[in-house]
Amino acid sequence: MNTPIVSRVGVRDVRFGERVKFVEPCNLYDCTIGDDCFVGPFTEIQAGVVIGARTRVQSHAFICELVSVGEDCFVGHGVMFINDTFAIGGPARGRKELWRATRIGNRVSIGSNATIMPVSIADDVVIGAGAVVTKDIIAAGTYAGNPARLLRLHK
Repeated sequence: MNTPIVSRVGVRDVRFGERVKFVEPCNLYDCTIGDDCFVGPFTEIQAGVVIGARTRVQSHAFICELVSVGEDCFVGHGVMFINDTFAIGGPARGRKELWRATRIGNRVSIGSNATIMPVSIADDVVIGAGAVVTKDIIAAGTYAGNPARLLRLHK
């Protein structure tokens, strides 16, 4: 009988701000979580990720390497961030030089089960539940759909 390799991560080498609350089980490692943040259970936040102050990350979210999330943001249940665009026709398979970064501005709300490809999202944006963001969003507004499209601009 073969013995599997078991990796236990849990919470390791995280730079926590003041008054952070997280609910286990979750995998948080080599990341930075700002003041007054909340991280729900069954969430993974990977190495190098920066979460800005007063941001809420709800349960079952996955925030991969090369992502930064601004201040006063909301990341809904089951939101998935992607850093591998399959630029070579399939997975990068450990070739991190093929990965791309994602930057989320301040006061951005991302609805449940949205998928965020490697993009930049401006401040004051709302992403609808289930949306798939495939291109940069440069104007404050509400976006939804697959691919995500502007529904209305915010003043």
